[in-house]
Amino acid sequence: MVKKLKYNLESLLEKSEQKKTSNSEEQLLNDFMQSTYEKSEWVEAMGEKNLASEKIYNVVQNHINKKKVLPLYIRYAVAASIAVLFGLGYFFNNETPEMVTFKTAQLSDAIQLEDGSVIYLAANSVFEYPETFSGSERTVKLLKGNAFFEVAKDPEHPFMITSGAIKTKVLGTSFHIQLSKNKCNVMVVSGKVNVSSKNQSIDLLPNEEVSLIAGSLFKEKHENTAISNFYKENTELNNVSLKEVFTLLEYKYGISVKVKNKLVLDTRLTLFIEKKASLESILNQINYITNLKFKLYEDTVTVN
Repeated sequence: MVKKLKYNLESLLEKSEQKKTSNSEEQLLNDFMQSTYEKSEWVEAMGEKNLASEKIYNVVQNHINKKKVLPLYIRYAVAASIAVLFGLGYFFNNETPEMVTFKTAQLSDAIQLEDGSVIYLAANSVFEYPETFSGSERTVKLLKGNAFFEVAKDPEHPFMITSGAIKTKVLGTSFHIQLSKNKCNVMVVSGKVNVSSKNQSIDLLPNEEVSLIAGSLFKEKHENTAISNFYKENTELNNVSLKEVFTLLEYKYGISVKVKNKLVLDTRLTLFIEKKASLESILNQINYITNLKFKLYEDTVTVN
């Protein structure tokens, strides 16, 4: 029924533009539009009436390739009629914001979104976001790798991140998401975060994290306070264990660490890491300090 009304209205408008309508058809068109306009109710969601009417009218003009400007009252009638018949979303949703894919290679990088949120993307990661946010939610996707999020506060428009099988919902906070073939983890630094997967939903507070294991979410405590600064600035780690160092490197460089002797990871050291340092340079520094031989094979660090 809606499609039929849409077709008839467009056909009649086009016929009128070509001056092929009869007097009765022209009168019917004018009466219909004027009547619908007078009866329609404007709501706040449509925005400022004149601007929204103008926008809808322009969409109609472009859609049916009209070259002549209609009388002012008919322009508003078109806007109101179309809004009533097809819903405001019919036109504005067709203007879907272009999606942008942000990728990193061997080094991490950062991007600021339209709402002011900043995303620090780890090496070898892929992030997808719209050029502009529209609708009731700010929706993005972490397609691969790890990212640290500093989300701008906007209680009216929750920030939604899809990463693999889980969804993370926040209003304004900072947290880290780790996504790989075998693991998906969300770790909160500040604020409150909701993580959901299938029928599970878990709220997280600072120093809490959740992992997806065998299709289920598991929450636990974490004490990794360095992660928030590790992406953003030079970092000095004083008298920390290799286990702590490699945990940070796993987040920022998307690697895994495999050692036969777990005691090696208890080795303590002091390390200065520049924000834009390559993973290779960091491993060389660790090897120099500890006299160990850590090497990188694809995305796995091993030690001889």
